[in-house]
Amino acid sequence: MIPKVFKEVIDLGDGREISIETGKLAKQAHGSVVVQSGKCMMLCTVVSNYKQSPVDFLPLTVDYREKFAAAGRYPGGFFKREARPSDGEVLTMRLVDRVLRPLFPKDYHSEVQVMIQLMSHDENVMPDAMAGLAASAAIQLSDFPFECPISEARVGRINGEFVINPTRAQLAESDIDMMIGASADSVMMVEGEMDEISEEEMADAIKFAHEAIKVQCAAQVKLAEAFGKKETREYEGEREDEALEKKVYDMAYDKVYAIAKAGSAKHERTAAFAEIKDGIKATFSEEELADFGDLVSKYYSKAEKSAIRNLTLDEGLRLDGRKTDEIRPIWCEVDYLPSTHGSSIFSRGETQALATVTLGTSRDANKIDMPSYEGEENFYLHYNFPPFCTGEARPLRGTSRREVGHGNLAQRGLKGMIPADCPYTVRVVSEVLESNGSSSMATVCAGTMALMDAGVQMTRPVSGIAMGLISDAESGKYAVLSDILGDEDHLGDMDFKVTGTSEGITACQMDIKVKGLSYEILVNALKQARDGRLHILGKLTDTIQAPNADVKEHAPTMVTRRVPNEFIGALIGPGGKVIQEMQKETETTIVINEDPVTEEGIVEILGVGKKGIDAVMAKIDAILFKPTVGSVYEVKVIKMLDFGAVVEYMDAPGNEVLLHVSELAWERTENVSDVVNMGDVFDVKYFGLDPRTRKEKVSRKAILPKPEGYVARPPRDDKRSGGRDNRGSRDNRGRDDRKPREEKKD
Repeated sequence: MIPKVFKEVIDLGDGREISIETGKLAKQAHGSVVVQSGKCMMLCTVVSNYKQSPVDFLPLTVDYREKFAAAGRYPGGFFKREARPSDGEVLTMRLVDRVLRPLFPKDYHSEVQVMIQLMSHDENVMPDAMAGLAASAAIQLSDFPFECPISEARVGRINGEFVINPTRAQLAESDIDMMIGASADSVMMVEGEMDEISEEEMADAIKFAHEAIKVQCAAQVKLAEAFGKKETREYEGEREDEALEKKVYDMAYDKVYAIAKAGSAKHERTAAFAEIKDGIKATFSEEELADFGDLVSKYYSKAEKSAIRNLTLDEGLRLDGRKTDEIRPIWCEVDYLPSTHGSSIFSRGETQALATVTLGTSRDANKIDMPSYEGEENFYLHYNFPPFCTGEARPLRGTSRREVGHGNLAQRGLKGMIPADCPYTVRVVSEVLESNGSSSMATVCAGTMALMDAGVQMTRPVSGIAMGLISDAESGKYAVLSDILGDEDHLGDMDFKVTGTSEGITACQMDIKVKGLSYEILVNALKQARDGRLHILGKLTDTIQAPNADVKEHAPTMVTRRVPNEFIGALIGPGGKVIQEMQKETETTIVINEDPVTEEGIVEILGVGKKGIDAVMAKIDAILFKPTVGSVYEVKVIKMLDFGAVVEYMDAPGNEVLLHVSELAWERTENVSDVVNMGDVFDVKYFGLDPRTRKEKVSRKAILPKPEGYVARPPRDDKRSGGRDNRGSRDNRGRDDRKPREEKKD
């Protein structure tokens, strides 16, 4: 039976379209769509259990995978199948999750699984920009309790003009790369990188993307109506008790407000809040706690959140006693680790990051092998968040999605300030040692100082800050919080992280939890973030004013040299013998890459100390050495032969040429050793290729004065054969003066 297919098409302009189709694939899923643009096709399915999970949160899993077959490729590695998700796939999962999660009811705890698969790839379409659209469209076809459709769009800016969902080639020319997630009436998520743009320019980019998202949300509604929108499923929500909620609120609010206003440190404050909570629970019997103890905890948390928010809105004070725009105390240190190529410590309040920098060759670049993109990164950052940094003990399960996301944000904030002509592959590693507030922004600050300490010539230093927002729709009050604490991250209406230089924004990440946030508030928040960034930037430059002029003594120095392609083989040698011996003898690392534009070889020489690098450069000079006809060169005898001496150019060790015995001196030479010996150094004149022998010719006698009375030897007499040029043709073997042979008779 031919399935009935439902389809909606979204016009992106410039002849590009996105289609959303359902009814053909994966019909046992609770919702499924195929989203297509050009040759790019992705399948998204959604399923949710009907039974509530025994947890107090939404167990939502967003999984995004790119199939190698989609690009007509095999997976790398021994086992030819897709394995763990790449960092790129994890980042796409996080982008989708952050927009979907807030739109499920707070009391909906059934397990939800969203699976997005790239089934066909188009090199002119970046699939991650359509993942959020696919996820939301599939949910609209299901019976899930979900507030409203959303979508995501990438925005770039080329020559001052904004572009929705640019191609990868267009993105290379763009000064903005931002992903925006939104519903028809509210922006919910922003993440991206920029080339030092202003706060107003960033707001304009968000507005532009939001207009495109509104069209995509409308298309989802039309598709769901055509398909037949299902009735929203019923589920057993959380138990509520209004009388109990009021009782707990009255018991907790004033006490929490007083503790919050006192402005204590994290551990003291946490202990005080726990004491209030325990005191409230102590007023109930064991039987009552067994019955509704979880509600007491829930209502206490609501009262605590309300008290802290009101303290900030009404009195402009925060949990630790700071004003809304006040930054916590900062101290910094560079060159802390003696053996690394660069290191720094950045401490801000109760957040601390230790960053290290390692310098390497192009061979150390981070290889990216995804169906939608193959390439490498010469600058990359890894972020580690061990449990002890928050005073916890928990199992280590490898790199978490959170660590991948935070590291990527810090990397995007810094990478624009690494010069294009930086010869090194640069790896930054951030070890978060304490965390109460944004450790990703601490990573940016520590990374900047470590890079400068390592001698990486950054264009400008970068700092980062985490901001928050508390607002009240009824009163119209709002407070923007600079340098938020971990607790403020959870109780606010918006948390956003911004990195930048003195000239503008380089990266951002926002999660907006309040509907209809005005662009005026957004711009004001960004401007307050700028003030905070510049304050922090001043602390960094007080510690290290500019990048060190040179790398450290124990760090490798990188020198690059361009070599014509025809000499690369000689430099590598048969089976790599020459280059391997060079590396061993000079204790350097040598990497050769080909520049397809100039058709030259780029030789990277990495070594500690000048001696080894100079030795490699001398070897390259020797290989590239080309003597000029008529020029005089100093040579050294390295081998004695009966018919001459083998000499080596002093300016190009390894370049040898035969000095024939007849070119040693004007006088007739019987024995080579009568004129020169092993190790002798003297000058010779270069004559190029000898037309008779087709070999290079040099002469010692040509630069010596002729002896008095010297008579040149007569040229060789070839009359017997009539001279080489006078010989007859090969057909008669010179028999022109002879009688013709008689023909044989039968």
